[in-house]
Amino acid sequence: MLTIEDLPHLNAILNTITFLLLVIGFTLIKLGYKNFHRIVMLCAITVSAIFLVSYLIYHFTSPVFVFPGTGWTIPAYYLLLVSHVILAMIVTPMVVVVAWFALKGVFEKHKKFARWVWPMWLYVTGSGVAVYIILYHIYPTNF
Repeated sequence: MLTIEDLPHLNAILNTITFLLLVIGFTLIKLGYKNFHRIVMLCAITVSAIFLVSYLIYHFTSPVFVFPGTGWTIPAYYLLLVSHVILAMIVTPMVVVVAWFALKGVFEKHKKFARWVWPMWLYVTGSGVAVYIILYHIYPTNF
């Protein structure tokens, strides 16, 4: 059974899976495998939705903490964190719009917007994993 303390680890796993699915989906569409691309991208959306629920549960039930680093690591960490959070808020509704275009068969709009949304989504998932590694493996504290 998962506890609140397990959720950051689950979230990192879900973010990593999404990152990999995004890379696979991109590769599949570049190779012309549209049906496999659609399946993989719908899986990426599903895993991201599960992540979002888990993330919100964790952050609504856990205390806020201060980054324990020192020196240059403090501004570097907060730059990463702030860029991650801002882009996550921007990209989440954009993923829905891009998926909607594809599901409705409006592929020109899907392709046009996906060129902007995909790299942002990839950055958000990758930076989420980086934040996790920093907080739980490089600067672990008793949360």
